[in-house]
Amino acid sequence: MEHINLEGLQSLVSEKTRVAILDDDGQDKAAFVTKTIDKLEICPDMTHLRIYFDHVNFFAVPLSCNLARNKNEWSAFDANTGLQYVIRRESDQND
Repeated sequence: MEHINLEGLQSLVSEKTRVAILDDDGQDKAAFVTKTIDKLEICPDMTHLRIYFDHVNFFAVPLSCNLARNKNEWSAFDANTGLQYVIRRESDQND
């Protein structure tokens, strides 16, 4: 696994995606929702990647997370919290 970087998500900017945050057992903390990624930005304290869905709403993923990705899915696992952040291309709806 690799750590998070902006390049890993650039191909998903401006695309409709399905996003969710899962616990360490893979159970949903919230249902997958359809969102369009507006932009990516490192937070001012350089600890998190902000994934914006519009000008205000985003979720922040710790840069220290372990990253896994393939053609249709990007996921980051935070071992400290046991949370997994998942972003899937809209066309890949196998959840």
